[in-house]
Amino acid sequence: MPDKMCQRKQQPVPSVSAEQKPTLLLVDDDPLISEGLGFLLSKQYCVITAESRQQAIEKINSATVKPALAVIDLGLPPLPHKPDEGFALVRELLVINPHMKVLVLSGQDDDINIQHALTIGAVDFIAKPASSELLLARLKHHFRLYEIDLQREQQPGQQIIGDSVAMQVVNNQIRQFADSPFPVLIEGESGTGKELVARALHDNSTRKGQPYMAINCAAISPDLLESQLFGYAKGAFTGATSAHNGFFIEADKGTLLLDEIGELPLALQGKLLRVIESGEFYRVGETQVLKSGARIIAATNKNLRHEIASEHFRSDLFYRLSILNISLPALRAREQDVYLLLDFFIKLYANSVPPFMLDDEAHELWGSYDYPGNIRELRNIVIRLGTKYPGQKVNRQQLKAEMETRLSSPSLASNGTDLSDEMLVQKIKSNAFDLDKLLGDIEGRSIQLALELNGNNVSKAAKALKINRTTLYSRVQKLETQ
Repeated sequence: MPDKMCQRKQQPVPSVSAEQKPTLLLVDDDPLISEGLGFLLSKQYCVITAESRQQAIEKINSATVKPALAVIDLGLPPLPHKPDEGFALVRELLVINPHMKVLVLSGQDDDINIQHALTIGAVDFIAKPASSELLLARLKHHFRLYEIDLQREQQPGQQIIGDSVAMQVVNNQIRQFADSPFPVLIEGESGTGKELVARALHDNSTRKGQPYMAINCAAISPDLLESQLFGYAKGAFTGATSAHNGFFIEADKGTLLLDEIGELPLALQGKLLRVIESGEFYRVGETQVLKSGARIIAATNKNLRHEIASEHFRSDLFYRLSILNISLPALRAREQDVYLLLDFFIKLYANSVPPFMLDDEAHELWGSYDYPGNIRELRNIVIRLGTKYPGQKVNRQQLKAEMETRLSSPSLASNGTDLSDEMLVQKIKSNAFDLDKLLGDIEGRSIQLALELNGNNVSKAAKALKINRTTLYSRVQKLETQ
């Protein structure tokens, strides 16, 4: 299999050396596609193959080099005829590495699936069957953009784009909190720029000359996370042939970002609490107390208060982490910042993605769309428009085609439902009452009305129904199959 070939470092195609080959994740439950496509891609990439979402995450967690690119099918076990597993995998991959370029290669290519995949963070959607030339060209293009993103991330003093009132508050908090020794908790939806704010806190502090390190608590398997955080002694476990300094030692007197802190296992939360309170910890396999002077910043897209209520997160750790708190606004709450971000990304990718312009109607739509995928979605729309319409003026319809603005289904109830006591009594007496069907009719009608009242805007409809956008999407998918 291609991933084994990479591990053994067999001779690659002469044009690409083993050291230069980027790592790519290929997820498809069809062995013919996995083997054939894996062999093709292995000429240019170090390919990790998986046939399910769970297997993909397990292989990434155990991989020495994390993938820069992913090519995934939507229809994966245990529900290969539905896109749910594929959508969940897109989200999980971007949690592990927000810069990863995820391309969907799927036969489930109706408009609603394409729009939803792109909204939640996929950079491309290619319908099966696809030519090898097309796929290789798209992968080459997106890997170049991946390199640009990494280069920008590694540059100190990155600019936070935005002058809305909401972002002025965030920038003020960065200045106020930068030199404080206390932890900072950064909360916000996926794609809002939490890691960028963490880096800004470090770069604006007196710790700027010290190390800045980041560890993603969701990207490392729980059994390895402790040794990565705290380090381990030689012989601490099988394979520990030498001692290893963990992140708390490497960060020294600098800054340590604990990204996706909501994924930290309960068993480690107590040990982290001790480090925060006293600076003390132990390497795995040692009894000697070590001390860390690192300033801790934590970030999460989860509601940690809900995690506490469900006993997945310690309340004492939450209160220690959130002494200082920054809540990042969703893009829909940032007024005219969407235009500043448009200009920024057009210029950022100008050497790889040709610039474009928006006509007046498209310009208006750009400002009214709510960007459920936040900055990540906006950036991907810029890349797609520049690729599809290089140097051209984009109109409203062309722009709208890149946005997830509509969820509709002909199977949703279109007629009103009589819920009078008389009707219910009559159906119960006649043995014609079906509670599941009645609730399904109410749900379908409510969803359709919410969408109609909100101009088919998914996020606004979900807010009106008091459910999140992903839940609304899943319920529409369920209703379509009934």
